[in-house]
Amino acid sequence: MESAPSRTAMFAAVSRGLFRLETASPWVLDDALALVLVGPVWQQLRNRFDPMFPRQVLLESRAAVCTRSRYAEDRLAAGAFTQYVILGAGLDSFAWRRPDLLGSLKLFEVDHPASQAWKLERIKELGLPRSDSQVFVPTDFEVDSIRDVLGPAGFDWTQPALFSWTGVAPYLTAQAIESALRTIAAAAPGSEVVFSYRAEDSVLDDVGIEFARIYTPIAASVGEPLQPGWPVSEIDELISRCGLKVMDHPTRADLEQRYFADRADGLRPYTFETLVAARVI
Repeated sequence: MESAPSRTAMFAAVSRGLFRLETASPWVLDDALALVLVGPVWQQLRNRFDPMFPRQVLLESRAAVCTRSRYAEDRLAAGAFTQYVILGAGLDSFAWRRPDLLGSLKLFEVDHPASQAWKLERIKELGLPRSDSQVFVPTDFEVDSIRDVLGPAGFDWTQPALFSWTGVAPYLTAQAIESALRTIAAAAPGSEVVFSYRAEDSVLDDVGIEFARIYTPIAASVGEPLQPGWPVSEIDELISRCGLKVMDHPTRADLEQRYFADRADGLRPYTFETLVAARVI
């Protein structure tokens, strides 16, 4: 329904919140607001969909959703960016979780108009503070150009920015992904994009295969069908063709070492999505 928020965005927020509730610390991402933003319906979503997935698949998928947000925010903190653009922001709570970073940035939350309107209503209902540094930009990625919507919202194409684009590309056509990357490549030199893409089926482990088998029809049933996966080499070539340079293309082993090495339970992120960071040169 046009008036409804993205169901997959709600799934992601529920994953971030339940990761915190159901696994031991240290948490790769401590998102105490995720379930609050979703509202009471989070329990209905958990009760309806959790029984469909084996326990290990749930744990690794939730770990991955948290990892992709943490990875983007780590790139942000490590760089000299003055602007942070979250493409497909969904129910991201960065503006309230990371006031230490927001103070020196202008934050642009870009998302589908229906999802964004729903989030804004939740923010109002919860009495969450709004900062002048936080700008909401409604857009449809399959139809609208990022450049066309960001400029009027106050984005400065001459200043370095980090674009966080996680959990979105798996639902977009190859044409829409390439168009977005080409637009990002026109940003100021030194700007970066972090995005996640669906890995090709041949590289998935048993958990990744099982997640794909169960989740694919769920996504389709809520009107957000998944697109085919990508080989790493094709993503690298696409990034280069769009005028960007790959800076980091971590394997799951890399992410385990960075974010899960100090865990006693052996938890790790699933293989369904792969992260990559690329820079405007």
